Amino acid sequence: MIRYFTAGESHGPALTAIVEGVPAGISVTQEDIDTQLRRRQQGYGRGGRMKIESDTAEVLSGIRFGKTIGSPITLLIRNRDWENWTASMARFENHAAETAKITIPRPGHADLAGRIKYGFDDIRPVIERSSARETAARVAAGTVARVFLKALGIEIGSYVSSIGQAAEATDNPEIEKLLRQGAEMLALKADASPVRMLDKAAENKAIASIDDVKEQGDTLGGIIELFITGVPMGLGSYVQHDRRLDAKLIAALVSIQAIKGAEIGNAFDNTRKPGSQVHDEFFLKPDKGLQRKTNRAGGLEGSMSSGQAIHLRAAMKPISSLVSPLNSFDLATMQPTLSRFERSDTCAVPAAGVVAEAALAPVIANAILEKFGGDHFNEISSRIENYRNYLLDTFQT
Repeated sequence: MIRYFTAGESHGPALTAIVEGVPAGISVTQEDIDTQLRRRQQGYGRGGRMKIESDTAEVLSGIRFGKTIGSPITLLIRNRDWENWTASMARFENHAAETAKITIPRPGHADLAGRIKYGFDDIRPVIERSSARETAARVAAGTVARVFLKALGIEIGSYVSSIGQAAEATDNPEIEKLLRQGAEMLALKADASPVRMLDKAAENKAIASIDDVKEQGDTLGGIIELFITGVPMGLGSYVQHDRRLDAKLIAALVSIQAIKGAEIGNAFDNTRKPGSQVHDEFFLKPDKGLQRKTNRAGGLEGSMSSGQAIHLRAAMKPISSLVSPLNSFDLATMQPTLSRFERSDTCAVPAAGVVAEAALAPVIANAILEKFGGDHFNEISSRIENYRNYLLDTFQT
């Protein structure tokens, strides 16, 4: 099974990731990883950090001659901004006397709870590791699983359906057409927009909204639509809580910084409707097998994949570091004061969609490995192809 760990601080020398459990024989290129890292850096509303960094991953182990070899894959992403932080983020030299301590927590951030939990007298260590800069390492790690899935005919893509009050007006019929070509085609279309929106009117409104809140020293959140295509029926299981695919997918999404909610398909809208308008009916068609006219369940039934496109929705809150401060207090004096500003974005929803795609990839990859097993790509590919043929035969009329 695939698992990964990331390490590194926002302003440290580098971010690293170790990805363990990747089968051998998967073709991976440098461009596969760096393309996703570039996508993560895009988006209207990003802050000054993205003007400094130009992320690329160094592969230190686990890949030989362009293919995985079954051993842990080590990835390293250097922080160009480190050169400006060598004293305040020194590893061994003590520059405490010349480094100002941060004692004013920002509402909505990890600052206060993290400082109390770990017993710091300075919030800086909390800021460094809780920062969304960590997601660069997650994108690199998730890309390995993503490449594995793509080779099996499974694709992950996303777009942004709302930023602040700017939202797509109705369901976009173009989405279904794009998904028939694979979820990455949807993502490619979204990437052409500076806010990764498919609706031009919503895009224009979102850009104007970001400009407005930036001028006010404020921030904006939004909603990300995620799709996974090519997933065969029957991944996951209902027999134990920790094998439920829907739970794992939701957990992956809400593990991302600033993602505070997630749903599967039309989950919340479905609560306002009777069951007859919620569940996706079955139709057996000659030469086409099992068909459905709707996908309100989001491609998951009974905590297992249904064979339809998996559709997830993630809600990102506005970033908590504001130029216009909120009320706070100083931990050094216990006196009320205004919160401090840490360099940040006005809106990072477009980038969060790319992070979410990467976070979902290991979950689906592990569901594949759980069902089909195998240590080499050819072995796994053969088994999943046989299973897909079995499904086609099962529903023929």
